[in-house]
Amino acid sequence: MNIGIIGAGNIGSALAVRLTSLGHTVYIANSRGPETLQDLAQKTGATPVTPQEAARHGDIIVVTIPLKNIPDLPKDLFEGVPADVPVIDTSNYYPQLRDGQIPELESGALAESEWVQQHLGRPVVKVFNNIYADHLEKAGKPAGAPGRFGLPVAGDDAAAKQKVMALVEELGFDAVDNGTLRESWRQQPGTPAYGADLPPAQLQQQLASLGTVRTAEQHQQFAANHAEQEKAIIKQYGSQKADN
Repeated sequence: MNIGIIGAGNIGSALAVRLTSLGHTVYIANSRGPETLQDLAQKTGATPVTPQEAARHGDIIVVTIPLKNIPDLPKDLFEGVPADVPVIDTSNYYPQLRDGQIPELESGALAESEWVQQHLGRPVVKVFNNIYADHLEKAGKPAGAPGRFGLPVAGDDAAAKQKVMALVEELGFDAVDNGTLRESWRQQPGTPAYGADLPPAQLQQQLASLGTVRTAEQHQQFAANHAEQEKAIIKQYGSQKADN
């Protein structure tokens, strides 16, 4: 396939390495221009392009930029892109580290990817947000191999989700259906699935145990968990350290 990646940070770079190694043609973009991506191109085999070119070249498009930068993407990003091209969102909300406070996410009115979907104006599929970039690049295993773990995939478009789940499987992980985009809160930071590298059956059980509708108590608890995670990252690395 042709795969467009918008964002050349940790997750975008890891995906570029893996996808080119699997024989896909990868077009990668950042906010600073293709000329700044020559080293990454040499490392990964991906072709540096503008964000619009990455979107228009892709059979699948991956948006993997800091959440706070989503509203700054070009307004014509998806102009001419067929409606059946899946758009993957990998983003996470880091209010202390990077993003500042976003009211709809603070209140729990929207899941992170619902907020992204509103700003992009396109249906999105949420995946690759709960795995460390290094694990995404190096921990994939063949189907049925011991130690292969699951990745949750959430979205409202069944056909788009199926294409994305097939890509997850090809990358060496079991794709676990996490329901609708509204239910994608179950894979967000602060939840048991975040960064846990769980076997698929255990991941399915964990997601199901949370229910489908996030309660106020769950929102408060997982936000508190994530706040502690952010504080630990800041203490260890300083600010501006986040995987995607």
